[in-house]
Amino acid sequence: MIAPSAADRIRPLADDAWLIELGDVADGGSIDDQTTMRVHALAAAIRIAAPRWVRDTVPAYASLGVFFDVELVGASDARDWLLHTWSQLAEAAPADDPACIVEVPVLYGGDAGPDLATAAAELGLTADDLARRHAAGIYRVAMIGFAPGFPYLSGLDPALSLPRLASPRTQVAAGSVAIGGAQTGIYPRESPGGWRLLGRTPLRLFDPLRDPPALLAPGDRVRFRAVDAATFARLQRHA
Repeated sequence: MIAPSAADRIRPLADDAWLIELGDVADGGSIDDQTTMRVHALAAAIRIAAPRWVRDTVPAYASLGVFFDVELVGASDARDWLLHTWSQLAEAAPADDPACIVEVPVLYGGDAGPDLATAAAELGLTADDLARRHAAGIYRVAMIGFAPGFPYLSGLDPALSLPRLASPRTQVAAGSVAIGGAQTGIYPRESPGGWRLLGRTPLRLFDPLRDPPALLAPGDRVRFRAVDAATFARLQRHA
C-alpha cells in the first residue's frame, strides 16, 4: 500500500492531526473503490496498533485524517509511527473484507422521493426502473461527512449518475435517500440539500443517545430494499 514517495503523501492537517493521502479524487479524479478500501485498511491497522496518543481516525474517499494527543506525543514522532504502520501493509487492497451488510428499507417516489420521476426521465428510464436499479446495487460507506451520520456511498451504477440540483432545497426530510453525482447517500436529519431525492428510509441514521450514534460506519456495505407505504409506516413507528 505504501508508495516510494509515501513521506510526501502525509502532511499536516492541524496542530494535532496528520493527513495521509492514498489517492486523489479532486480536480477531475474519479472515485476509486480500491483506493477507498486501502484507506479503510490503513484506518483499521492504526486503530488495532494505536498507542494511547491516537485520538481518532477519519477516513475519506482517498485520504485518512489521524488525530493525536499533543500532550502525549510530538508531531514528528506521530508522523514517523504512522509512516511505519503504513509501510507494514500489503501493496494490494484486500479482495474482500468482513464489513457488515446493512439492509436499508426505502419507500421510493411520491412525497418520499420527489425527484424520482424527473431523474428517471433525465436518464431515459421509468421511475420504477430507476428505483429497481438503484436498489439492485451493493454500496460501500466510503466516509461519513456533511452532517453527523451522513454516509457517502460508493458503488452507484455509473449509468445512474446525476448532477446535483441547480438550486438546492432549503429543507430535505430526514431519511431521504438521494443521488449526487456518482454517489448515493442518506440524509440523517432534516437539513438543506441539493441531491436528487429518490425515496426515504424510516431508519434513524444518527441518534446521539445510541452507542454508536451513527447507524453506518466507514467500510460498511449497504443494500437498499424497496418497501411500500404501509411497511414504511410500520417500520417508522418502531424506528
